[in-house]
Amino acid sequence: MAAAVPNRKDEAANTNAFEKVRADKTREANDGFDGSWVAHPDLVPVCREVFDGILGERPNQLDRTREDVIPDDRALINVAATTGTITEQGIRNNIEVGIRYIESWLRGNGAVAIHNLMEDAATAEISRSQLWQWMFASAITDRGEIITHQWIEELLDEEFARLERFDGDRFEDSRDIFEEVTLSQDFPSFLTLPAYARYLTEAREKATAAELAAA
Repeated sequence: MAAAVPNRKDEAANTNAFEKVRADKTREANDGFDGSWVAHPDLVPVCREVFDGILGERPNQLDRTREDVIPDDRALINVAATTGTITEQGIRNNIEVGIRYIESWLRGNGAVAIHNLMEDAATAEISRSQLWQWMFASAITDRGEIITHQWIEELLDEEFARLERFDGDRFEDSRDIFEEVTLSQDFPSFLTLPAYARYLTEAREKATAAELAAA
């Protein structure tokens, strides 16, 4: 998916986003993909240009069997071969994205634009899962800092204070859910389940009880 959400007020950011999408779709088309779905209609021309240029008049690339690719199931669990490091900024990003997504989700939005990218529940799930795993594994950042429950709480306080609030927001509720699914001793199976139980099931039960009492 091309997840970029163009900002028509920022031409430089748009140009950068379009170039990244173009490079990504070029790789996909060369790998044998036939098309892409997009998060914003402004990305349709960018994606179409790439796939039309590589597929030409062909409707698909089913004839490409990619015999040059040899699947290796062991590579999927070779964590040691994965590049990258944990950074404080990465931790902060996970906190911000998780809280902002859940807040919007509680207001009925399943897809949310955050930092010019369209995010869904999977993004927030990855964000909180990484934090939980890092915390219980006592992972170490690129600066040698041990990731602890207390440190994540401190960073959460700081990131929460930076959020832009508005009338009717659900940030307090979002924080409660985020803390529950991120800082609990046991790993919750999915971040939306506590929210369903707390804000949907309980609300329904209260409404039913009120109706019965009024009858």
